[in-house]
Amino acid sequence: MEKMAREHIEEIRRKKFSIGGEVNSLTEDLHQAVKNMSAELYAKDVHFLMELIQNAEDNEYMEGVDPSLEFLITSEDITGRGAPSTLLIFNNEKGFSSKNIDSICSVGWSTKKGNRKRGYIGEKGIGFKSVFLITAQPYIFSNGYQIRFNEEPCPHCNLGYIVPEWVEENPRLSDLQQIYGSKKSLPTTTIVLPLKLDKVKLLKQQLSSVHPEVLLFLTKLKRLSVREHNKNPKLNTVSSIAITSETNFVMRKNIDVESSTLHLSTERKNNWSDAECSYYMWKQKFPVRPENRVEGRMDVEELVITLAMPLGERLNRGTSSPGIYAFLPTEMITNFPFIIQADFLLASSRETILLNSKWNQGILDCVSSAFADAFVSLVRTSEQNAPPSSLAPMFRFIPVNSSFYQELNKVRNSIKKKLVRENIVPSESYTQQKFFHKPCEVGRLMPNFWNILEKAKKQGVSLLNLSSHGKYILSSSFDKGEYDQILSFLGVEPVNNEWYAKCLQSSNLVAGVAEDVYLEILLFVAKNWRSKFDSTEMKNIPLIKYLGVDRDISFCSIDECRNSNKVVSSSRYPHRSSWLINWNMEFHCVGSHFFMPRSTEEAIRCFPNKMTLQQWLQEHVQVGAVDVYDYAVHLNDCINNDRKLAIAFVHFLYHSFSKSYLSKSHVDYLCGIMPLVNDYGNLIRQRKGVLVPANQSKWAVLIGSNPWRGESYVELGEAYLCPGSFVGESCSGEQLLEFLKTHVAAFDIPHIFPPNVAIPAVSAPLTKQNAFLLLDWIQNLKCRRSRIPDKFLASIKEGSWLKITTNGCSGYRPPSRSFMLTLSLGQILQNGSVLADIPLIDQSFYGDQIYKYKEELKTVGVMFEYGEALEFIGKHLMALADSSTLARSQVLSVLNFIRFLRANNLAPEKFVSTIKERRWLRTSGGDMSPVGSVLFDDEWKLASQISNLPFIDTSYFGDEILSFKEELKSLGVLIGFSGSYKLVVDNLKSPLCLSSLTAEAVIFILECMRHSGQHNKLIRILSAIKCFKTNIGYKSPGECFLFDSQWACILHVFNGFPLIDHDFYGGSIFLYRNELQLLGVKVDCQEAAKVFTQSFKQQAASMTKENVLSFLSCYRLLKDTPHKFPPDLRKYVREVKWLRTRLGDLRSPSNCILYGPDWQSIAPISLLPFIDDRDSYYGKDIHEYKKELKSIGVVTEFKDGVKFIVVGLFFPQDPSIITPANVVALLECIRILLHDHAGSYKFPDSFYKRISQKWLKTNDGYRPPDQCCLFDSTWGSHLKHTDGPFLDEGFYGSNIRSYKKELNDIHVTVDVKKGCPLIARHLDFHHEYVTIIRIYNYLSKFKWEPDTEAAKRIWIPDGAVNGKWVGPGECVLYDKNDLFSSQLQVLEKYYDQKLLHFFSRAFNVKHNPSIFYYCQLWTDWATSRH
Repeated sequence: MEKMAREHIEEIRRKKFSIGGEVNSLTEDLHQAVKNMSAELYAKDVHFLMELIQNAEDNEYMEGVDPSLEFLITSEDITGRGAPSTLLIFNNEKGFSSKNIDSICSVGWSTKKGNRKRGYIGEKGIGFKSVFLITAQPYIFSNGYQIRFNEEPCPHCNLGYIVPEWVEENPRLSDLQQIYGSKKSLPTTTIVLPLKLDKVKLLKQQLSSVHPEVLLFLTKLKRLSVREHNKNPKLNTVSSIAITSETNFVMRKNIDVESSTLHLSTERKNNWSDAECSYYMWKQKFPVRPENRVEGRMDVEELVITLAMPLGERLNRGTSSPGIYAFLPTEMITNFPFIIQADFLLASSRETILLNSKWNQGILDCVSSAFADAFVSLVRTSEQNAPPSSLAPMFRFIPVNSSFYQELNKVRNSIKKKLVRENIVPSESYTQQKFFHKPCEVGRLMPNFWNILEKAKKQGVSLLNLSSHGKYILSSSFDKGEYDQILSFLGVEPVNNEWYAKCLQSSNLVAGVAEDVYLEILLFVAKNWRSKFDSTEMKNIPLIKYLGVDRDISFCSIDECRNSNKVVSSSRYPHRSSWLINWNMEFHCVGSHFFMPRSTEEAIRCFPNKMTLQQWLQEHVQVGAVDVYDYAVHLNDCINNDRKLAIAFVHFLYHSFSKSYLSKSHVDYLCGIMPLVNDYGNLIRQRKGVLVPANQSKWAVLIGSNPWRGESYVELGEAYLCPGSFVGESCSGEQLLEFLKTHVAAFDIPHIFPPNVAIPAVSAPLTKQNAFLLLDWIQNLKCRRSRIPDKFLASIKEGSWLKITTNGCSGYRPPSRSFMLTLSLGQILQNGSVLADIPLIDQSFYGDQIYKYKEELKTVGVMFEYGEALEFIGKHLMALADSSTLARSQVLSVLNFIRFLRANNLAPEKFVSTIKERRWLRTSGGDMSPVGSVLFDDEWKLASQISNLPFIDTSYFGDEILSFKEELKSLGVLIGFSGSYKLVVDNLKSPLCLSSLTAEAVIFILECMRHSGQHNKLIRILSAIKCFKTNIGYKSPGECFLFDSQWACILHVFNGFPLIDHDFYGGSIFLYRNELQLLGVKVDCQEAAKVFTQSFKQQAASMTKENVLSFLSCYRLLKDTPHKFPPDLRKYVREVKWLRTRLGDLRSPSNCILYGPDWQSIAPISLLPFIDDRDSYYGKDIHEYKKELKSIGVVTEFKDGVKFIVVGLFFPQDPSIITPANVVALLECIRILLHDHAGSYKFPDSFYKRISQKWLKTNDGYRPPDQCCLFDSTWGSHLKHTDGPFLDEGFYGSNIRSYKKELNDIHVTVDVKKGCPLIARHLDFHHEYVTIIRIYNYLSKFKWEPDTEAAKRIWIPDGAVNGKWVGPGECVLYDKNDLFSSQLQVLEKYYDQKLLHFFSRAFNVKHNPSIFYYCQLWTDWATSRH
């Protein structure tokens, strides 16, 4: 065997690599191609381990052999190459065949290609070459072959990596056996790798982290171990491990699906910690869809997907666990709780699968179906007798967490869609039978309700119908917080709030449980009331316990309580509970009022959450704790018209008060509002007071009938005198009546409050005793400071019940017309007057006792004072005047009586005050009161012309009346004018008589205004009368102006302003400016200006040239005077459109410009609102008012009007018309705007739209600003002004550079660093080699990169002025051996090193020809050799 192997190797060296023959000139390039390919395909050193494990899985094994692979690292240098450590790989396969040797000596050729159906998992062919990353000379010992390879080129053929070399010694097989262990035979194949120095540490780390699950999806390898061998074990640093795989049993197997349980175990010798884990394995086949076929998998007809679900903690070695296997682990962490295995296409580094591969996408599309089938099988095939809780671990395999990979999230979403359609979720049945349902059909319960159900079940309540209310209820084993994420992922939602109502209503939960569970049910509802149950049927379910009329326990709904259909309460104090319940039975639960059972009340008091429960019952169910007083209030509200109930209620109050269940204040209040049975047997609730029975009263003696009946007073009935017995308690009629007297307060005269009615008894004479009883009653009322009712008091005052004497004659009179005076005073009054007799109280009849009631007599109207007597006489006299006009003689008698009183030193004021306001004195205006009447003399002549004054009729009374001036004056008659302006105004004549007044009359009216204090009345009367003479006729005050030379100019701008004729009225008219102003006359500039403002507003749009110039002239005159236009006029003048412009429209001053020389340059490229100064309109005269126009907002300076240019910019269609001066003027405008706004001015979009047309002249014609550049010295160090679209300085002059900032603001490129895009786009216009190099250097300097594919073109010169543009893909920077000139443009031939870097960065031009070209050379060479 060794001889044949040696011969085979010699043949390969001779035929394949021409060793001993002619050396091929391409071998060095092919050597470089192999080296580049190996480095490019495998980016990490760990790859070679996976490649060797993969090879071991693909190897063939003898029957009866447990395939195993062993990695052993030793510090011994068994190859004699000076290696610091050596890695040995032992595999008990059949061994290398000649085909295997041929494959390993080739690039891109493998014995496994096209054999995916046979279970081969390797495919790249170059995989073994990856060992060169950690070793320079790998050795292979297998089936007689003893060979090695070298990364250095073979001296015979100048090629490395793939040229085999026979090994005679170092090592020998005996050396390998000694290291492996002499007690066991050496495996068939051994690979020896002397390690590179810089790879030892990394390799040991990789060996120590070989994942324990590496064998999970390998069908052949059953054991893999890693260990370290050193003569001194203390030097070992590799974590040794032995991994064993064993399939315990097969659960299911058919043509497409196979499920089993796989057991992995690990032995770790270093730390003596072993671990194991079982995995539920599900393997399923799917047909390959045509759209998913790819090169290298064309012969595969079926996709085989295996899912591994760990039944315990996954095995690991401190590293993260991969989620995707391609037979061996990748480094992809899926975040899924299961592992996916399939024949994925991998990236060259084996780190990840190719996510954009159609083949891999086809696999991922099937993963969701495989998982759904596996999961359903797991759930459905679980033991029927096992509790649902045993299913819980299976649900942890569901991928509830999202992945880091979008493609895997699609798989996760697909799994979710499939699972939600399956009957996989167990429900709670409370039987031995397990039921499964779709997730959407199952609902979750709140944890507190589960606790209630559990306790209810223990108390014997049947829960078999739990899932009969529209949702299957999730098994209690699953309905826990730890499964929230899983259940949410599946869409298992809580039952709706109505479910709880249905459950409580249809089961015996409420009535069938003990008090403690009943209270927990109420607490559950209470805690969730606001958030869940308030708007559900829960309010209509019988939940609230109460004692019915027959003392049986019943239930009512929350709504019945809240709507007061039933009032359920509990006793606030435990020891009064029986008292309330018994009385409630006595009252037959009147008003649907019930009490909770005592057992329920006791349970609530002991309940841990009683505060929460009681608060909810009180606030939301209206079930509260009541006391005897609360219950009494309720009873009082429910008595209505039930007489027996009213009597029983009084007994309830009596007994509750006697037992101290009610306080005195409570009893008083309740007695005050409770209904009483009156003498007719009717129930009266509303009352002002209570009367004692008539047969025991004084009021019946004095009054006779009951006048309080209409005043809502109740006369107690006889029913309260009957004894009674209730709830075992008795009470006599006398006791009850005394209770009522004390707490209801029944009264009699004189302690009762009188009704507000007339008392018939006082309309006739009263006996002496009844008179004094009446006075006692009034005295009692006054002592209590009670207000005596009006009708009651009026009847006493006007009733003829008081005995009097008049001039010795007796009689009866009302107190209001009786006197109690001294005898001497009465005689004096009778002797001095024949006008009236004075009635005096008969003191001989009443005796001295009458003097005790002096205040009471005053209260009922008896008069005691002298003044009252005079007032009585006056009223008597006025009564005569009311019945007929007083004769002349009677009037003179009145005046004589006043004179008599004064002569006797008696004050006449009371008499005078009684008659002075009455109408009894004849005047020119008829009968008038003295007050307001006038005794005429010469002082009243002027006033009589404008007013109708009441002058005393001297022709009727004669000259005699003139002798009573003092008496008339005391009565209020006006003697002499004495500044009686107010009286004049009060009697002003009709407005019709006040028009076209004389000058004197007008002046007198103004005097009245000044002195009367009634200017408002005069203003009101005169405001509409045309009483003032003006320059245009008589006008009303509001239309007139009082002339003032200082501001009269404003009245000349427009015609029609009426000025008061001061020649007619004389200079005195100016003394009444204030009065005229009050009447509405405009007397100052501000008022006149307001009227002028209205005229200006009305005529602004039609103002003539004369109006405008007159207005400006007036504006100039008033400018430096105190008489300035008001703010609203100034504002209106500035804002209204009244100035005509050259554009033909009217504009406000602030939107107008006064043309001047400064506007000459900008005018041709703008449409501006210049004031129309043509001769046909304002003419040149308008310019004389430049200052005035400026002050009202007209733009007169160029710098102030630049804002108009922004909106009025208007370029001609032919840009050649635009002169440099025009452009400079525009830039100057922009400069002013930016300066005025501190550089922050924001141009409107319309401005940018206007300037976006072609109007700037460049070396390349007219262009918009954003396609132009401004050339200056910063550009000159890189480019010439002809290299790009620079502004034409020959046209604009060098001064254009001074507007650099302004040009930048309109998007001209001025910064050399920002010009690359424009210069690059202009590159196509050049073909001179020198110019193009200059531009490339500029683009390179500022790191330009093309923004489109079209910009990625490179100039290949052909002489100084010729050449062509090519794409970057057609170029390469270098061609060391000049092998590719016919295929590629080599840029180093045309450009220097600096630009080569630029092409590499900006255009991604490759430095050297790619591997593709070298492989093509290898193919061409191999073809030429064979």
